[in-house]
Amino acid sequence: MSDLSFRSVLTACASLLLFGCQTPGANLQGNVYKAGQVNSSQDVQMVKLLSVLPAQVEVDNSQQKKGAEVIGGLLGAVGGGIAGNKIAGNGNRAAGTVVGVAGGGAGGALLGSMVSDKTLVQGVTLTYKLDHKLKSSTQVGQPCEFAAGMDAAIISTSPTETRIQPNATCPAAPTT
Repeated sequence: MSDLSFRSVLTACASLLLFGCQTPGANLQGNVYKAGQVNSSQDVQMVKLLSVLPAQVEVDNSQQKKGAEVIGGLLGAVGGGIAGNKIAGNGNRAAGTVVGVAGGGAGGALLGSMVSDKTLVQGVTLTYKLDHKLKSSTQVGQPCEFAAGMDAAIISTSPTETRIQPNATCPAAPTT
């Protein structure tokens, strides 16, 4: 395998790794909106949060699974090609490389396919009283983003969807 093609594969793998780092469920946080919800009037109500409970939210992980399959296939192909070339020794290096690339790529993609289609992310269940009724809303977020006993804005983006805006901030991570 030439040095140039090896670098190309490494560059492609690095790009795919960055693509695969998207956080599943981030689009489900209370302060994230779709393009059609921006610059439009939405109903807002202020409520006092009665409780903030940690929750786990199951979200779609299919993008990360696809990324793992591609990255696994590429890394497996590179590793298999190098191993096949070395194993072939002074024999037919080209054939050894081709067999290694095919086997390594298939094996890597198979390992990548073992990533689950669903994953659990940190969420919160927020309890509040609205129109004399006790209600709750579960959404993706961290408990430190919400404070019980404090007012929070509930934005209704549709008749069946509410987004409770964070009313607190999480402590900053210490820098070293």
